[in-house]
Amino acid sequence: MGAMANILVKDDAASPKEWTLVPITDTPIPWWRGNDASIPVDGQPRLFVSQERVKSGAYKLTAKLEVPVMETLGASGTSAGYVAPPKVAYITTVIITMFADGRSTIADRANALKMAAGIAQGSSSTTATGVLSNTAAGDAWKNSVLPVPQFFTQIVVPN
Repeated sequence: MGAMANILVKDDAASPKEWTLVPITDTPIPWWRGNDASIPVDGQPRLFVSQERVKSGAYKLTAKLEVPVMETLGASGTSAGYVAPPKVAYITTVIITMFADGRSTIADRANALKMAAGIAQGSSSTTATGVLSNTAAGDAWKNSVLPVPQFFTQIVVPN
């Protein structure tokens, strides 16, 4: 992997926000963290990438994104006026893993990754591009009725 640099990524909010993930370290596992000054460090999105060789001899390549959700502050504090700072309520985690044989080529891996990304963004019987990431309007993934985005965003009930 080359030198680490910032990563820009847009979320799926009604008015999409562009997040800047800044490099934190490349040892032992490279990782990046959001840098929004209005959010505590624990509430920043985090991206980790790792590679390991498995028993079969193939390589396991993994990218893991953690998106914390902060609690909403209540309006009142103690009689002294103290209001506790927000804490992380929960974390939504997405993990992408590729198993690549040692004989696979860059073209093989790129082809499989592009096809998987297309499926994740909603490839269907009518579109090969689905909901284009980073160019779609806000809530495009949330409101998608394409097979895979809908599976991941709407399968958990209740909302």
